[in-house]
Amino acid sequence: MVRALALASLSLAFTGCASVVNDSTHPMKVETRTEAGQTVAGADCKLTNDYGSTAVKSGDTAQVRRSSKDLDIVCKHPDDPDASARAISRANAGMFGNIIIGGGIGAIIDHSKGTAYTYPTWVQLVFGKTLVFDRSAEKEGQPTPATEAPAAAAAAASAAK
Repeated sequence: MVRALALASLSLAFTGCASVVNDSTHPMKVETRTEAGQTVAGADCKLTNDYGSTAVKSGDTAQVRRSSKDLDIVCKHPDDPDASARAISRANAGMFGNIIIGGGIGAIIDHSKGTAYTYPTWVQLVFGKTLVFDRSAEKEGQPTPATEAPAAAAAAASAAK
């Protein structure tokens, strides 16, 4: 019995806390609006990070692959200029659990797998703008507040299209 418990504890320590607690994906609701604030549903949105891309229609929720890298979002609609955004990747509670409990190996595993990170869960892009969404400003049940991207980042996002 003691051997089984020790083996289970050891295997849990080597998998990483966030790997056990979090899936490799998490939901992100993507909405689009005009500069006047009118909701535009059905725009074609592409969400991209170092693990690949996911397509979603605005107004829907996509499952995005967790990563330590930021997520780039571009939404296109025939009647509007493109809406672009960057969702900042932030360490989640699983990573802090690894650090506090002393699972250095788990922290390394979770970092490399991306499971220790989370993006904002609800974003509202604006056509004709390049925005930044940071999960640290997120409030439960509300869209994540956006800031306008600096001019250099906006130019780089436009060039990447």
